[in-house]
Amino acid sequence: MNDSTSDDSTPTQPALLAAWLEALPEPHIVFDHDYRIVAANSAYRRQFGHGAQVVGRTCHAVSHHSPVPCDQAGETCPLARARLSGQRERVLHLHHTPAGEEYVQIELVPLRGESGQPMYFMEKMEPLRIAQGRSGAQGMIGRAPAFKALLALIARVGPSQASVLLLGESGTGKELAARAVHQASARAARPLVVVDCASLPETLFESELFGHERGAFTGAHAARAGLVEAAHGGTLFLDEVGDIPLTMQVKLLRLLESGTYRRVGQSELRRADIRLVAATHRDLQAMVREGRFRQDLYYRLSTFPIRLPALRERVQDIALLAESLLARVAPGRQLALAPAALRRLMQHPFAGNVRELRNVLERAALLTDGSTITLQTVEQALAIDAQPDTSVATPAGTPATGRATLRSMEDDILRTALRAPAGTRQEQARALGISPRTLYRKLRQLQEGETRFSQ
Repeated sequence: MNDSTSDDSTPTQPALLAAWLEALPEPHIVFDHDYRIVAANSAYRRQFGHGAQVVGRTCHAVSHHSPVPCDQAGETCPLARARLSGQRERVLHLHHTPAGEEYVQIELVPLRGESGQPMYFMEKMEPLRIAQGRSGAQGMIGRAPAFKALLALIARVGPSQASVLLLGESGTGKELAARAVHQASARAARPLVVVDCASLPETLFESELFGHERGAFTGAHAARAGLVEAAHGGTLFLDEVGDIPLTMQVKLLRLLESGTYRRVGQSELRRADIRLVAATHRDLQAMVREGRFRQDLYYRLSTFPIRLPALRERVQDIALLAESLLARVAPGRQLALAPAALRRLMQHPFAGNVRELRNVLERAALLTDGSTITLQTVEQALAIDAQPDTSVATPAGTPATGRATLRSMEDDILRTALRAPAGTRQEQARALGISPRTLYRKLRQLQEGETRFSQ
């Protein structure tokens, strides 16, 4: 191969580079200023070369099937960034593999010659298995720029020990993002323990989190480990952290600052080796100003805040998400959206984000007898949520029209649940076909609505 960047004293440099790369387990390539690959190891050829010759071709032609560099095709080019910074650069890309397009973390390092200037550039590629850019996959799915920016932040913070605060509207996939942070960490083989802060009554919060000793309170017939202990060595995910009672916030702060805690009814300090990820749809900074959330705890939780984009910020992902969600809500049916139906979904604001999209698709699947979901069916599925909400403007259980609506029927069921003992909430949720978290949220919304009506 003609190496225009080498001089007569180093005619075999590409061959030496190839021999050096071959000892590295991760996919590696070395290329010149014109993006032309001069050396590649077998791991790269196997994962991205598709059995074809790669040396002599451009990196963007092999990895992206693109005739132009990444920055001319909608992605960030690590070579362009390295030319500006003069140092190593890390980016996240979608690469073509035998299994389809997959997210890959790229680390580019300039290789300098005797003049001190970059002579070649070396790239190391590591698959990012926490997300996919194609439909049919499990976990996080998307290709939109806002989604890629989210993944890049998760890839950055995942391997660290930093606390992560996931911010975003309900239904944006905060638990999936928390799992992705955990899977990207060195703790991936250890437990990820989810604490649903919204569904835990204040009286049981400390016991659930830290555990208790026998006889610590009425009904504590045996000692019990808490969720912190269950997460030892792994990740503790506090979902809806904005719902943690003020009385518990100081104890949580102590755990995060000292790594120690006490079971209820015990004086002995225990140590917890945990990595914390928290999530909320609330404005914690506003809650701090209002005195409803401790400022010191907020700063301890938000070492690395990540905002999850709403679905309306990644409209181009709706087609991918819809295909995957239909496979889950209607397994074995091979349902597809008509083009007009997909366009209608892409025009909908989706205040409930991916969770609302799933609900609409599940309704549409139930309303479809054939294999194609039509525009009319999607309109019908969307119209169910568009029913007028008269439950606050009229006395309890009596819609203004005198006819039963889905909302009024739901509220009647929730009022019955509200009168039942708190200990039966999980059984009630199972009977209603919803999660305990959803039940608690609906009950809270109902109480707040009736309080406003009574005023």
